[in-house]
Amino acid sequence: MIKEFKEFISRGNVIDLAVGVIIGGAFTTIVKSLVDYLINPFIGLFVGGIDFSELVFKVNGATFKVGSFLNAVINFLIIAFVVFLMVKFVNKFLIRKKEVVAVAAPEVKLLEEIRDLLKTQDK
Repeated sequence: MIKEFKEFISRGNVIDLAVGVIIGGAFTTIVKSLVDYLINPFIGLFVGGIDFSELVFKVNGATFKVGSFLNAVINFLIIAFVVFLMVKFVNKFLIRKKEVVAVAAPEVKLLEEIRDLLKTQDK
């Protein structure tokens, strides 16, 4: 059982996932800081200085923290946009790599045909 666990934990996918979770946590802290200290004050300039984190309303004793929800939505949108840009960049890089392989493939096929023709001429 310990051997199986070692094999499982040493797989590349598990380690990549762990690194992704750790980086994601750190990235979330950066985005939260960006939203709290830069974006919300900037938006507040246009909507009359409203601090979203303080935006609440009460109904029959229940407190609804609308500002906290808006902060979470803004955080999500920023993270989603950055992830989108990262995936787009990676896909662009991978497509270029595939194009290079695709360009090389006809040349290899042509060289193989020349090789086969030379073999038939030698006989």
